[in-house]
Amino acid sequence: MKIVVLAAGTSTEREVSIVSGTGICKALRRLGHQSILLDVFFGWKEADPATAFDGEYDTDAAAEYIKGFNPQLEEARKSRRSFFGPNVIALCEEADIVFLALHGSNGEDGRVQAAFDLLGIRYTGTDYISSAIAMDKSRTKQVFQASGVNTPSGITIYRGDSRRSASEFGMELPVIVKPCCGGSSVGITICRTEEDVRNGIDLAFSLENSAVIEEFIEGGEFTCCVIDGKAYPVVMITPKTGYYDFRNKYTAGATEELCPAPISDDLTKKIQEEALKAADAIGLIGYGRMDFLVRKSDQKVFCLEVNTLPGMTPTSLVPQEAAAVGIDFDHLCQKLIDVSLKRYEQ
Repeated sequence: MKIVVLAAGTSTEREVSIVSGTGICKALRRLGHQSILLDVFFGWKEADPATAFDGEYDTDAAAEYIKGFNPQLEEARKSRRSFFGPNVIALCEEADIVFLALHGSNGEDGRVQAAFDLLGIRYTGTDYISSAIAMDKSRTKQVFQASGVNTPSGITIYRGDSRRSASEFGMELPVIVKPCCGGSSVGITICRTEEDVRNGIDLAFSLENSAVIEEFIEGGEFTCCVIDGKAYPVVMITPKTGYYDFRNKYTAGATEELCPAPISDDLTKKIQEEALKAADAIGLIGYGRMDFLVRKSDQKVFCLEVNTLPGMTPTSLVPQEAAAVGIDFDHLCQKLIDVSLKRYEQ
């Protein structure tokens, strides 16, 4: 198959996306596919869509080419009107399917998916509606609450709100402050003092126009992916220091991740059931990964969010869950393509 692995973009997770995309592209080529790695924002000016998939291809060279645009990113964002770079649409139209390796806003938020739907371009992952809901932590929380999915209580605030303390929001410390649409734990603050709350809100608003303030759940961190309606083995996540933030997610050895999680069968089943319920609540198609906290005091399971394009880096969690049931990285990539193609066969 001719496959575009679409990565990079303009979000705070651009670098992570490049790593995911590079690994996916190599895996697909090992399986015999004509895959190419493409930056959704900067594109490939020299590409001829009719021949771009032919012949030998150096994925590492393509990744370095994409990274070369990093210093230009901010200036290009200010001067550009179109999100799609040169030849991106033409190459994606030429492909049999586009493997979305995008993370964060302008990629995981449904806008690329909506554009591809209108253009008749086939892609991996869920549709634009569920992507948009899952990307916005405020909307996700509302949908979870309406659907009976256990989730921490919280409120949404917007830029311009003068309140800067938990007490002003009617909440008790500690709390968590999160940008509404950020990924990879970028901009998240655990607030144990009112000064932390002020700083956390300022940090969140430096990244986005809205933020979620939610109750702090003292307990263990877990994750569970759902692929084609099946919940996979649960992963227990234990950072060696702090919590599961950006550094601990993407620094090899910084976090201990155990899969299957060393927990009771009952708790495993409960997390998997909540993962399926959360996936159903947002209308997830194909695959996604749900993140959880299990409260230490009573073992109650809380779903935090849905990742509709979960990471596919060497330290990512979905590949670990797949490996636990005998699916290696290359064949996981193939499986995600196969699952995604089902929606186009109906």
